[in-house]
Amino acid sequence: MRRRLAVGLAVLTASGLLAVVAPGDAQAATSCSGRKVRTLSFSTGDVHVYKRRGYVCAVTLPERPGIKQYMSVSVQARGNRPVVDEGRYFRRAGPVTVHAGHRCVWVKGRVGRGSVSSGWILC
Repeated sequence: MRRRLAVGLAVLTASGLLAVVAPGDAQAATSCSGRKVRTLSFSTGDVHVYKRRGYVCAVTLPERPGIKQYMSVSVQARGNRPVVDEGRYFRRAGPVTVHAGHRCVWVKGRVGRGSVSSGWILC
């Protein structure tokens, strides 16, 4: 009985520490796979851009999460239409993923009135 209690307590402690250490990056990291290649910052948030095996993924994170507000994120591979996620969210817009291969991509993000547009990147 003591052993089970000790194991349960250890698991709860470890999960609590993980939640406190890096909630913002952990949230984005669980949304997109691959390595982070860009962070596009703007007045009301950030767009995190990840790349893995020819795929590009993006997530928009607000500066003040927990408030339901309009957010959007889009990724467009050159020669294709953009993939968009938009709406009123508490924590993030996205993730959106496109297959870019070795083509350039255009990434956009918005939280409330603030926005960012990358131009053609990752060429």
